[in-house]
This record gives sequence, structure tokens and C-alpha cells, in this order.
Amino acid sequence: MKDAVRLEQLIAATAGGDKLAFRQLYQETSSHLFALLLRMLKRRDWAEEALQDSLLKVWRKSETYDPGKGSPSTWLFTIARHRALDLLRQKRPEDSLTVTNDEDGSSTMMDVVDEDENPEARAMEGEGMGRLERCMKGLLDAERKSVMLAYYEGYTHPELASALDAPLGTVKSWVRRGLTKLRSCLEAQ
Repeated sequence: MKDAVRLEQLIAATAGGDKLAFRQLYQETSSHLFALLLRMLKRRDWAEEALQDSLLKVWRKSETYDPGKGSPSTWLFTIARHRALDLLRQKRPEDSLTVTNDEDGSSTMMDVVDEDENPEARAMEGEGMGRLERCMKGLLDAERKSVMLAYYEGYTHPELASALDAPLGTVKSWVRRGLTKLRSCLEAQ
């Protein structure tokens, strides 16, 4: 995502009702948020719905952002992640959530393309997904699996410990370290 200071300024201006600032915030963050949502939801229509709902919440709740509690990108990703988890619970309660890995152990992304979407939008989405994928590849295997299960699939720490057959404290450390590395990588791009 873009510079944290710039995002903080845009969020603050949005809190004041500045529609232009909100439009700029949307333009600078939507591809990253959409990439996360598409990865979590695995369906373009659900990801689009979640993105719209998430950004609507940003518009309505931007005054609640506190820079002392975390970076603006973390705040935005958290809003999007929570909306995705709500949609998963609402729309697919009967489905079990799993991580798909290919032969070399890395995550695979589902290729869902809407042929009616314009090429510029697809390019921006692909760029955001590419950044996220590159950053995920920079994590250690245990960190990557922990982050994917926790933040993309909604596993709790105890569920992670059980799924990965590891002590709870170790799993919490993997998630914390993985998120720290991921945040640094995404903010640097």
C-alpha cells in the first residue's frame, strides 16, 4: 500500500466528510483490499460485495481510526478481513475451509476472472494480488501457513494449533511474526 502518512491524512480527511479524500483513499487501497478479499472468499462476486461493504464502513467509521493503535493499512485490512469472515459464515456455513497447496507447498490462488471487467481494472487487481503473493512467499513456511489459515480462512489460535499439530504459543508466534513481515513488505511496495 501507499505511504502510511498519506493514508492517515486521507482517512482523517474522510472522517471530516471529504469525498475527494475518500475517492483517493479508494484508488490507493482498493486493489490491495480486493486481492485479500478475493483470496479469502474465492469468488469475485463475494469479493466485490465485501470490498463495497468494507469501504462503506471506512466512509462511515473513519473517525474511529487511531494511528496509535496501528498502521492505516492494518486498519483497512482488518475491516476487509472481518467483512470477508462475516460473508463466509453467512454464505458458506456448511463448507469446511481449507488451504490448497501445490506440489512445492506454496499457496495457489484461484483464478476468477470476470470477462466483462475492463482491462485496466483487471491489471490493477492483478498488481495487488501479485504484491500480496510476493510478500506471502517471503514468509517462512510455518508463518505462511499460520497466516493463511488464521487470516484467510478464519481459524482461531486453538484451531491453528490443532491443524498444524503445534503448541498454541508457537502458533501465536508464527502468526505474529508472519503478520509483522507481511505488513512491512506490503507497506514497502
